[in-house]
Amino acid sequence: ARGSRRCERLKAGCFECPPGWPVNLFATHQLNPLMKKLLLTVAAAFALALPALAADLTWLTELPKAQAQAKAEGKLVLMDFTGSDFCSSCMRLHKEVFATKEFAEYAKKRLVLMELDFPLKKKQPDALKEANAALAKQFKVDGYPTLIVLASDGKRLGEAEFDLFDATAKDVIAAIEKLAKKAKQ
Repeated sequence: ARGSRRCERLKAGCFECPPGWPVNLFATHQLNPLMKKLLLTVAAAFALALPALAADLTWLTELPKAQAQAKAEGKLVLMDFTGSDFCSSCMRLHKEVFATKEFAEYAKKRLVLMELDFPLKKKQPDALKEANAALAKQFKVDGYPTLIVLASDGKRLGEAEFDLFDATAKDVIAAIEKLAKKAKQ
């Protein structure tokens, strides 16, 4: 495999080829077992670390507790009206926005998170169902997901508006900050 020709075994190079030639790290030849284990361990650790940040976020289910915490900490309340087990946009929002490091860091500094779930299959206590339904009626929620932002004093700032199909953490944060800025004026 050495010399002026490209490695015939891999077509993309191998560890026996001269420096500078492309190397396919996922090829099975010439990658010793220790290196394979190390690469898999690093990849698994990285894959587990990102969602772990978002798992650190606490989602409250009671508005009085959320408002009390927001007032004590000087934060906004983000109310997420969601259909966690049937609404594809809700699932996408949780998986691709709320589970990101960027959103988790922002939320820890700026938000008290509140989830108001309306699942079809998942069991919920009757008291929680009734409380969620009353809040949906109070805030005139007619679809999921709906993100409502409250000031630390409990005043409704508005509904965060963003493109449900393309939203990134940055888009959702910008929508929340737009409402917060408007409230300060």
